[in-house]
Amino acid sequence: MLKVGSVVLGASDVRRAAAFWRDALGYVPREDIEDDWVVLVPADGPGVQIAVGLSGTPVQEHPRVHLDLYAGDAADQAAEVERLVSLGARRVDWDFYPEDPDFVVLADTEGNRFCVIDTSRG
Repeated sequence: MLKVGSVVLGASDVRRAAAFWRDALGYVPREDIEDDWVVLVPADGPGVQIAVGLSGTPVQEHPRVHLDLYAGDAADQAAEVERLVSLGARRVDWDFYPEDPDFVVLADTEGNRFCVIDTSRG
């Protein structure tokens, strides 16, 4: 049976992206960070890894794949969004928001889209 081992993100600046995701998720580099590749792992044990690889591919405005980061409730979501923005993420003016969204769309330092979800809403 297969399991997800790593989610791989493209970046034009691997070190900058690695620093963002390290601080955002509390992850640590599995090995030394290279200019073109790094694998980040949870500091507290097993879990999905985040790999960052050098890429010249442009960021997709509406990516087909993205990360969902879970927050416990609306207050936690708001606090995490502000924390992530302080680390270098930016808010995305998302044109597909439903009327009462349970998610906030952000972009990392490389423009990769991800969502912060209020999981208390179902």
